[in-house]
Amino acid sequence: MRIGDLSAATGASARSLRYYEEQGLLASTRSGGGQRHYPETAVERVSLIQSLLAAGLNSATIQDVLPCISNEAIRTPWLADRLTSELERVTKQIQDLHRTRDILAGLVEQYRVP
Repeated sequence: MRIGDLSAATGASARSLRYYEEQGLLASTRSGGGQRHYPETAVERVSLIQSLLAAGLNSATIQDVLPCISNEAIRTPWLADRLTSELERVTKQIQDLHRTRDILAGLVEQYRVP
């Protein structure tokens, strides 16, 4: 499957797909003309990458955990620990955002013109 086809199948831009490849998250082969070709399994992999990015993981963390998530045979307690630490990080961000929202709401109420 060519990059345009993978982009259409996943909703990821061709630029994003090239970035995933540069980060070692996705692999392709090259045709004689230099075009990227992806296996059919790339659709599922890109969806997983997008889900992990949406969950707040950066590409370096995804590169660390992706092999364990993708291959049940190499799942280790380390993976659960790593994902737990990411969950704790995201939970803290949510708490901080709630605090910020409460402060802003208070300021809006305080300075609202009657």
